[in-house]
Amino acid sequence: MRNVGMLAVLAAGMATAQSPSPAAPPAPPAATAALEKASDVPDSAKLVRSTQALSGMREVLRSVLGKVEEARRTKDVVKLNCANEKLTQIKGLLRISEQADVSLQEAVSRQESSSSEHEFTKVMIARQKVGQLRSEAEECIGQLAFRTDENLFVEVEEPNNLPGGDPSRPPTPDIVLVRPPPASPVR
Repeated sequence: MRNVGMLAVLAAGMATAQSPSPAAPPAPPAATAALEKASDVPDSAKLVRSTQALSGMREVLRSVLGKVEEARRTKDVVKLNCANEKLTQIKGLLRISEQADVSLQEAVSRQESSSSEHEFTKVMIARQKVGQLRSEAEECIGQLAFRTDENLFVEVEEPNNLPGGDPSRPPTPDIVLVRPPPASPVR
């Protein structure tokens, strides 16, 4: 069941990768390799690139795991939850990529081009997603630098020349007159 969810994430990534935005900046060389057609890549190069992508994803996994440990050491629950979420997604993508790499090797050995292209594409899309998740994990650790300490003391100076006085201290209301009820009810 978990693989079905991760395949949905991969499918969403495939749709995103196949329809680049018109105002997108030129892709770096590493991203260009992931976006090229799998049919243009020879089988031997597919195996090499897939292995390189897996080792890169494992390195990202180690890096994000370090960020999770850093958040755990600082006892920052918000950072820990954010980085842990990214780590879980990376682990799932890595698991799918490892399975796709094995299937890619089998397809290449059987000389099934369509199957090898499909498995190669899955690995390359997973590599892209893992790169995005790495950036998001780095943001998790850095985004909360603006959070305040519980022992922070804020002193507010109130100017003397406020028009109409302080709005947080409204004047006391005038005496409210209560009318007595009518002597005879009207029906």
